[in-house]
Amino acid sequence: MKLRSLYRREPNPVLPTFVEAGEHQVPLTFRENARAKRLILRIAPDGGAVVTVPPRTSGKTLTDFVDRHRGWIAERAGGRRTPLLIENGAIIPVRGERVRLSCLGGRRVPRLDAEAGELSIGGLPEHFPRRVADYLKKEARTDLTAAVARHAETVGLQPKALTLKDTVSRWGSCTMDRRLSFSWRIVMAPPRVLDYLAAHEVAHFVEMNHSPAFWAVCRSLCPDMDEGRAWLKANGASLHRIRF
Repeated sequence: MKLRSLYRREPNPVLPTFVEAGEHQVPLTFRENARAKRLILRIAPDGGAVVTVPPRTSGKTLTDFVDRHRGWIAERAGGRRTPLLIENGAIIPVRGERVRLSCLGGRRVPRLDAEAGELSIGGLPEHFPRRVADYLKKEARTDLTAAVARHAETVGLQPKALTLKDTVSRWGSCTMDRRLSFSWRIVMAPPRVLDYLAAHEVAHFVEMNHSPAFWAVCRSLCPDMDEGRAWLKANGASLHRIRF
């Protein structure tokens, strides 16, 4: 954020960089947005607090805003600070089901035993987190490719590309020339949530906006889209707590 443009009237503003939340300190970030009309506060997936700031907002306005919302930040962000590390015996969700990770060593092909709730991964222990992530990325590509193909056939338009990323700001995106990008972590969510995300981005093939017309297309592709949206809003941040 260009602080100079935000604080023209205050040459030396002192802004908070964190908020106390029990034993934790919640990082605080200010981001200027030229289209913003008011201050907007949210908790990012990594547990930090982010304030979206309209242009020419004074430093005093920002500090007063944070002071009024310290309790809210502490309450909402305090429980999101502990990451879940990928290690032998850790439990993570895969397609919405709890799965225990097992490091077997050797040159073993990753194997998911859904009935036993266990994902077995070979290789050296120091490579275990990366190999778990590689497995999830492969499964995410398989599931997303199938879901996108199904919805693309319905609208009669095909994607130009499909890429996977590990973003925290958005779960998916679509460009004007129908290039899709998804967070591979979506494979840890229930299949209906992944299906909604794929439908959402394919709907942009028809409507490159979030107008009522767009949501009508999205709902036609995924009638249960409200359930998928609600799940991501309530549980999406928990998937970003997992550290690979």
